[in-house]
Amino acid sequence: MMIAAGYEDGNDAASLRADPMFKMALDLTPSDRALCSQPTISRLENLPDTRALLRMGRAMVDLYCDSFPTVPKRIVLDIDDTFDAVHGGQQLRLFNAHHDEYGFQPIVVFDGEGRFITAVLRPAKRPKGTEIRAFLRRLLRAIRSHWPKTQILLRGDSHYCCPEVLDWCRAGGHDFILGVAPTSTLRRHITDLETSTRARFDATLASGTGAGKLRRFKAFNDCAKSWSRVERIIARVEVGDQGADTRFIVTNLKKGSPRWLYEQVYCRRGQAENHIKSWKTHLAADRTSCTRATANQLRLFLHAGAYWLMWGLRTAMPKRSVWRTVQFDTLRLRLIKIAARVTELKTLIRVQWPTACPDQHIFRIALARIPCLAT
Repeated sequence: MMIAAGYEDGNDAASLRADPMFKMALDLTPSDRALCSQPTISRLENLPDTRALLRMGRAMVDLYCDSFPTVPKRIVLDIDDTFDAVHGGQQLRLFNAHHDEYGFQPIVVFDGEGRFITAVLRPAKRPKGTEIRAFLRRLLRAIRSHWPKTQILLRGDSHYCCPEVLDWCRAGGHDFILGVAPTSTLRRHITDLETSTRARFDATLASGTGAGKLRRFKAFNDCAKSWSRVERIIARVEVGDQGADTRFIVTNLKKGSPRWLYEQVYCRRGQAENHIKSWKTHLAADRTSCTRATANQLRLFLHAGAYWLMWGLRTAMPKRSVWRTVQFDTLRLRLIKIAARVTELKTLIRVQWPTACPDQHIFRIALARIPCLAT
């Protein structure tokens, strides 16, 4: 709750341990004992071992599955990694030449609707195929224990397009749509398409009817040398004022046109970048400053819990209102970090906002839709 409210440092506990609203959130009255202090927070971070963290990761998957009112027929898992710079002697830190500094590169998984599933701390380097396969096997085994018949679509960039992952997905009956790094072998299939697209774009410019960019698609079957079989490849060729840009994806989905699979299925994984931004920027998930790797892994889980609090608050808002799409920092500024007067009576605790408090109507809606806040 501290993290969700914008207090991500353990030092903040020293000033918040007497806060009446935090006490009430923990089923205490404002006059009850003080909450935990900064040393207690530090001891908590260093308490769990590897087995405890594995159980916490499994509990996060259970939380994800319990968030659905009914068993879904199909879910989409967006897997990605993000760089986390560090400035100390933390365990697992590694120098990353691309970012030109030391850090971590945790793997983060969301579903297609923005629910947080899990995060794993790891060194700042590109994950190997065997590492990704082991991670996905453990994750999907936990999900399958709840939903054995739910179809799962794995979506990611070219970091996760490895022969180990492709073979494992096919063996397990999982769908996948992944980015593929361009190669000379793949480019041979779209040389004529690039030429004709460029000529068509130049013709539309000359006639004055051209748009900003021209995009065309092509599907073909091919494979990399390390793959065990031929896969369906989709190429997207885009030509604009700055030249041609070509992207490739690989999928085992049989239905759907190349354009639809690329634009309506694969490109939606870009929303996962916004979820990572909310997690890192608005909830400070990059505060992995503990020395031990287990403590920093716990920090990732704590920030994931804060993400669930904010995501749950946002999804409780009216569907067609702007509150359903606001960023977490806006939600915190408008609804959480506001002044209030707390008065404790013998049989009642009264929380009073100023009469000029903005967004009073949304407070009423939130309190009505989240009954635990009003009891």
